[in-house]
Amino acid sequence: MTTFNWSIPTLERELADGGVIVAHWRCTASDGDYSASSYGTAGFTYDASSPDFVPYDELTEADVLAWVWAEGFKDATEDALAAKIEADKNPTTAAGVPW
Repeated sequence: MTTFNWSIPTLERELADGGVIVAHWRCTASDGDYSASSYGTAGFTYDASSPDFVPYDELTEADVLAWVWAEGFKDATEDALAAKIEADKNPTTAAGVPW
């Protein structure tokens, strides 16, 4: 069974009000001896006057992961990593030379 581990290694923010403008994310998938990972970014537009605004120093990784996943990255990333692991487990092509 493939397991997925998501993390947010860094955030980019506006210094004036702490609004997050970019989240850098990483997802690592593992299934026994096989693993694959993906790294990307998600950009955000925020409104510091909104009642939903969360200041930078009050954010949790879970908050930011929810934003990233709301942008549609979760399912597509996990599907691609699971497919990569499956291809590694059951290769259909090979490279090399016969000598």
